[in-house]
Formats: sequence, structure tokens, C-alpha cells
Amino acid sequence: MSKKVAIVDSIGSNLASLIFALNRIGSSFEITDEIDVLNKASHIILPGVGAAKNAMTKLKQRKLIDEISKLTKPTLGICLGMQIFMDASDEDDAKCLGIISNTCRPFENNRDYPVPHMGWNKVRFNRDSDLTKNLKDDDYYYFVHSYYVPICTETIGVSSYPIEFSAVVQKDNFFGTQFHPEKSGLSGSKILQNFVSI
Repeated sequence: MSKKVAIVDSIGSNLASLIFALNRIGSSFEITDEIDVLNKASHIILPGVGAAKNAMTKLKQRKLIDEISKLTKPTLGICLGMQIFMDASDEDDAKCLGIISNTCRPFENNRDYPVPHMGWNKVRFNRDSDLTKNLKDDDYYYFVHSYYVPICTETIGVSSYPIEFSAVVQKDNFFGTQFHPEKSGLSGSKILQNFVSI
């Protein structure tokens, strides 16, 4: 089967940067919230900016919750897209997809570490993965988030602000990056290239 990425567009995200990044690596893609298109795709990306509860409401309206939870093809959640892989989020007490047993927590605001966590930060990889192969520890990636996924069994990349949190996760065919690979320069492009090569 020829490789084609389906981008789920119902989670409230500005897709321009992701479209540009996929074009740059020569990846074929389609933006959709249609189940038939998701079924025909080889890879799925869930980008997201905004609140977990709102994202889950939109997925429910489009009858996508069960479809996404049962996916067996490579699936990448970006930022909020990764967070909704968890059981829940403390943000508005949102119930999420339940793919990974964990709960998103809010950063505590302080003078030295304002919330949201916004900008470039290092990521250290603590487990090998097809998503992160040929990437160096302590490269910088671009983050924008107020909630984080605590370190868990599925954590394969770690960052800190100032506490350590999950920057990259993997469970079976589900991959997630808390940072935005489409805004993270060459290292981010490598992650997207690795993903579409899985």
C-alpha cells in the first residue's frame, strides 16, 4: 500500500505549519474527519491546540473516539493530540481516549517558569524507538503547553520545566510528542520522516 497520512482536523489546530513540514519531507497527506479516509490511510496524525475537553467533544460529535482508540496503523499525536491519548486530563476534568494509563497535570506557575511553557527546550531519549532513531540527545524542540503528561512506562523522551515530564511517548502503534515537530527545525523534520517511514 502506498503511504498516505490522514491528518485529523477536528481537534482545533492551525495546520499550516504541519502541512508545510509534510510537504518539505515529500509526504502525501489528506486533511479529514471522515472515517472512510482514516481507514484508507497508512498513517494518522492527531495535531491539536486548545483544551482537552473541547477536543474530545469534537471527536465524539464526529463519532471518531472508538475509531481512533482501535487504530492499528501508526498514529502520531502532537501536543494536545498526545495528551488525549491519556485516560484523563485535569483540564476541565476531561475524560480522554484511555490508550495510555495516565492523567495530564497542570504546570505550577512560578516566576522562573511561567505558564504556559513556551519555546525551545531539550529532550533526552530514554528508550529506543523507530520514531526517534538517528536523533541526538539534548537537541532542542519547540513546546507550547500548560499541561503535561507525567513520566510513565510509555515515556520514550523526557524534558523538564522544571519538573521532568513526558516529551515523547509510545504505546504499540501510538506515538506522541508534547512538542511540535513541525515547528522544531531539522530534528522535528527527522521525527516526521521517521514516523511516515514506520
